[in-house]
Parts: sequence; structure tokens; C-alpha cells
Amino acid sequence: MSNHNIKAITKELKTQILILGAFVAILGTLELIDQLLFAGELNRYGIRPRTLAGLKGILFAPFLHGDFEHLIANIIPLITLGWFVMLREISDFFIVTSVSMVVGGLGTWLIGQPGSVHIGASSLVFGYLGFLLLRGYFEGSFTAMALSAAAFTLYGGTIIGMFPNQPGISWQGHLFGFIGGILAARLLVSPHES
Repeated sequence: MSNHNIKAITKELKTQILILGAFVAILGTLELIDQLLFAGELNRYGIRPRTLAGLKGILFAPFLHGDFEHLIANIIPLITLGWFVMLREISDFFIVTSVSMVVGGLGTWLIGQPGSVHIGASSLVFGYLGFLLLRGYFEGSFTAMALSAAAFTLYGGTIIGMFPNQPGISWQGHLFGFIGGILAARLLVSPHES
């Protein structure tokens, strides 16, 4: 491997670390502000199903968490799967994040239980998982299938979180985030790859 290739890989890795680090820093800072200054009241800006005001939660919910335990539970898979998403193209991370946020949020808003509030980055985690698992299928390349296998090995067991079996867990956000990731995979596979 040439010196030029090593520098390019190092530069890309630094960019990936910077993006993921900034994302985690935003999540952590918001939770700290919410806990210290607002006593958790920012969470009311989450997704409130079938209410007009609850629509703005589609944009805010992934950045809000019930407490630091909730945030920490999302950070490791967010970093791991988010990094896998951007390994091929850094821009994939932003596209998959956006599609998962919108599809996950809209789906949750449409079918979530009335009177509930849905928050947390887990819809993005499930979006990244859906993207990674199905990109391997849609693309069929060795690299995409290897990333699919790695994602499934690490987080395939979390798929059970897409079903209504755990009280207090937004299975709707998980399910529709996953669907958003699948849609993003379909959108990002170019015609010559499928």
C-alpha cells in the first residue's frame, strides 16, 4: 500500500471519528442540559402520536433520551453501526440517518399509542441495522455482504425489539427506523450494483 493510500485512509478515518464523535457529543450535551437545566422536560418534544404538535418530534426525538442510562444504551450500537454505514461512503451515514429519522418518526407518529411520547436514538440504530442487513442483499457485493454479516452477528438479536413485547420500549420507532434503513439501502444501491 502506497504512502498516498495510507494518508487517504487515515484522513477518512479521522473524518469518520470526527462525525461520530460530534454526533455523540451533541447527544450527550443535550441530555446533560436536559437533566441539569430542565429536569427532563425537553423530552416532551419527542414524538406524540397523531397530534399536530407531536410531528416536530420527528426531528427532535432521536436527540432526546429519558436519562443517561437510556443514552448510553444507544451510544455503543450507534457508533458501531453508524461507522459500518459510513465505511463505504461517508455520505451514506447522513442519508441513512435522515431517511431513518423521517420514516421512523412518521411511522411512530402514525401508529404509536395515543398519549405516549417517543424519544431516543434507537430508531436510528435500527435504521442503520436495516440498511446494513439489506444493502448486502440488494448489492450482492462481497464487501456489502461482509458488513451485513458483521452487523447481524453483533446486533441481529436486537431485531426482537421491533415487536410489542417490552413495556416502555418504542417498538414502533424500532420497526419504522428499520424500514427506513431498508428504504435507504434500496435508494443507495446504484442500478449497476443490483
